[in-house]
Amino acid sequence: MPATNPHIKRLLQCIDLEEKEQVKRYSLDQQHTLRSLKAEGLALHPVTVTRKNFGYADYPEIIFRLNFPAETNLFKDGVAIECFSHGEEPVKGVLISLEGKAGEFRLFAPDFPDWIEDGNVGIKLAPDQRTTTIMKKALNELESNKELFQLFEQLHSTATEKISANPKPSLLSFNNKILNDSQQHAVAAIVENERITIVHGPPGTGKTTTLIEAIMQLIKAGEKVLVSAPSNTAVDNIAKGLIAQNVRVLRVGNTGKIDETIFSHTPEGRLANGKQQKEIKELKIRAEEFRKMALKYKRSFGKAEREQRNLLFKEVKNIRVEIKKLQAYNEEKLYTEANVILGTPVGLYDAKINHIKFHTLVIDEAGQCIEPLAWCIFPLAQKYVLAGDHLQLPPTVLSNDAVRLGFNQSILEISIASLDRVFLLNTQYRMREAIAGFSGNYFYKGMLQTAAYLNNHGTHISFIDTAGSGYNEVQGSNGMSLQNEGELIIAQKLVNTEALDPLKTAFISPYSGQVATAKEVLPKAIRISTIDSFQGQEKEIIILSLVRSNDDGDIGFLKDYRRMNVALTRAKEQLFVIGDSATIGADAFYNSFLTYIEKNGTYRTVWEFDL
Repeated sequence: MPATNPHIKRLLQCIDLEEKEQVKRYSLDQQHTLRSLKAEGLALHPVTVTRKNFGYADYPEIIFRLNFPAETNLFKDGVAIECFSHGEEPVKGVLISLEGKAGEFRLFAPDFPDWIEDGNVGIKLAPDQRTTTIMKKALNELESNKELFQLFEQLHSTATEKISANPKPSLLSFNNKILNDSQQHAVAAIVENERITIVHGPPGTGKTTTLIEAIMQLIKAGEKVLVSAPSNTAVDNIAKGLIAQNVRVLRVGNTGKIDETIFSHTPEGRLANGKQQKEIKELKIRAEEFRKMALKYKRSFGKAEREQRNLLFKEVKNIRVEIKKLQAYNEEKLYTEANVILGTPVGLYDAKINHIKFHTLVIDEAGQCIEPLAWCIFPLAQKYVLAGDHLQLPPTVLSNDAVRLGFNQSILEISIASLDRVFLLNTQYRMREAIAGFSGNYFYKGMLQTAAYLNNHGTHISFIDTAGSGYNEVQGSNGMSLQNEGELIIAQKLVNTEALDPLKTAFISPYSGQVATAKEVLPKAIRISTIDSFQGQEKEIIILSLVRSNDDGDIGFLKDYRRMNVALTRAKEQLFVIGDSATIGADAFYNSFLTYIEKNGTYRTVWEFDL
């Protein structure tokens, strides 16, 4: 039955807008040439195939490498892709992983395309119709789930009174004896939670540590727990922490590239040596035989051969269905035995575990989770914990129309606006006091403390001002995003004059054009990334290049201060910010940042460097 609630209808409209934008943006046609897709970071071409094998459920998997610096920010693990070669029919698939210049993807096809090693192969982003379909289905079913729909209405209520719940005092025996008061308070609140609890974890405040303790307490209380996050990395971080505590976990979702410590806790790893695995192996051998028979028919063949080849590939498809059924049957016992099941929202949805009774669902990185994705897995549990930081980057949404309708508001941001049950982790353990100070005051209203051992020990934050130097921003070649060559010269000088250890240093910038150029000129050992890709990571030393330098005071998307919150909170020991005070200083946020530097750090100019 179609949705009638206006908020659900708006979300469905946003999904359609986003899907249309993806189709438009990712198309390879006259308007969108391969060159322009590469410049926008939407295509990687050419890629060199280094290995091929049949992996999960017997799908073809390809390991590849890039022979050139490329903008890979949007190629996150799990995104939908198409593998293409000029003049050939593209093949749909999914990116398993991409780290540096090495990556892996899976194709949804009976076999590898004939042209896969022709030397002109690329991959490009594709509309994620699978996730879109799941989200639409979940939203359309929401009104028929009375309890869940009531929660949805509460979260979208225009009433000024917030949903409030005061945690009862708790006498917990903590496994982790070094949790601070705010972490203990959050754990107690999760254990006493009757509906929905929020853990607000600013950078470096031990959010994962807190969640692991809370999950262990829930298990002790006899609960079965689900854990999710929009990224595989965040799911794996919690999985590793629970495995280290000997918790019975099951990590679901066919991510392909999985950490060794986690693999033995996946269905595939748990069943690796069982009788059922032998059956699956035999089925895979049969599939390989059918494939070989089909491959006798090469590119040029007649109607009868084409029909025969199609029949053989149909058999391969049938065997795959059989393998999946066998895996699902074998996994059922594993689902029952596990105390905690972990996966991305789509991974959990695909596991078809809605017949199992889960008490609590924990969503980490909830500030990166678009709302409909959360409603896909909310029906799986009775109580919810949302953890994250809505003051860092919101979910990525391509459609400007969908953004205007609020589609980039995360489930965390929406919930925080209507719930009182929010528990702030108030002590950060990542960075020196001077580095944390500006964000602590501006974003966290002075409520963020720094652990005593991170008190300042010299100068930890510096601004290098390029005003008046002529180091202006330029549009990158091939339509690539903005670059600033002068700021890269300063970055190189900093590495040398400050004797920075490349292995302990990262260079970050909001602009992918600057990042791509930096990869060509800075030492190879330095980690080089866009700010968006660096969220959740840290380094001893960070060099932040702001890029913007023009006569109009135009700062573009430096206006998204949440991006700057991420950028300014990655460094542990030293933060160097390179920028043009004349361009950014007219903005109140950056003006207050420059004032902060003058009081708490070192204000330098380019003229100090021997240029």
